[in-house]
Amino acid sequence: MLRVITLNLNGIRSAASKGFYEWLADQHADLVCLQEIKAQEADLAENLRSPAGWHARLHCAEKKGYSGVGVFSRAQPAGWVEGLGQAEFDAEGRYLQIDLQTAIGPLSVISLYLPSGSSSEERQAAKFRFMDVFLPHMAALRASGREVIVCGDWNIAHREADLKNWKSNQKNSGFLPEERAWLSRLFDEQGWVDVYRRLHPDTTDACYTWWSNRGQAWAKNVGWRLDYQIATPGIAALARTASVFKDQRFSDHAPLTVDYELALQV
Repeated sequence: MLRVITLNLNGIRSAASKGFYEWLADQHADLVCLQEIKAQEADLAENLRSPAGWHARLHCAEKKGYSGVGVFSRAQPAGWVEGLGQAEFDAEGRYLQIDLQTAIGPLSVISLYLPSGSSSEERQAAKFRFMDVFLPHMAALRASGREVIVCGDWNIAHREADLKNWKSNQKNSGFLPEERAWLSRLFDEQGWVDVYRRLHPDTTDACYTWWSNRGQAWAKNVGWRLDYQIATPGIAALARTASVFKDQRFSDHAPLTVDYELALQV
């Protein structure tokens, strides 16, 4: 089995202090996609930046304490792609792709941190610019002939079942009609598969991966499903289990783990 974990860390040093690396050591994961590193590589200890037993790479934001993504792989990478070739977003560290060889051919796994628009109208405009750039990029990935898994914090809840208070959030970033329609285009027009929903089409409360720090959102499970593994149909069909880990908190997000019936060529 190929085990893939994705998690928005909300700070790699913060997550480490809450036991993330000790938890990860027991997960038997093959690939780990991380978002919101919030650090520069030079400021990180070696055991955080490149833990023993992993091929690791980080794509950090130029701005200190902001954004950034990473990938840890047990298998030797065939190659890496850092950034989208878009200066505005590459400076924010939002895209890191690892290319691997598997029993069914080449596979690309991507750690994605799609911008949040919740803080201001300017950031929402940036989010829409990113979406405009990323839609054709996803189409190109689909056309490449490779199997692809895009893991990460997409900052969009797709369906009403994907957040607790959907009625009151229809005019809020993360559940805007335009954002939801954009995700639908990925699934319906381009043929991408929402792996968690393929395995769990009807779950509600159990699907959430993010909880606001305001009020008692975590205690009351007033959450959103913002973290996805979105895959090409071939590898999506090999997904056997998908689960959100909530027994321990490393971040305001929870890890999403998917097992695929596939072997990597180490």
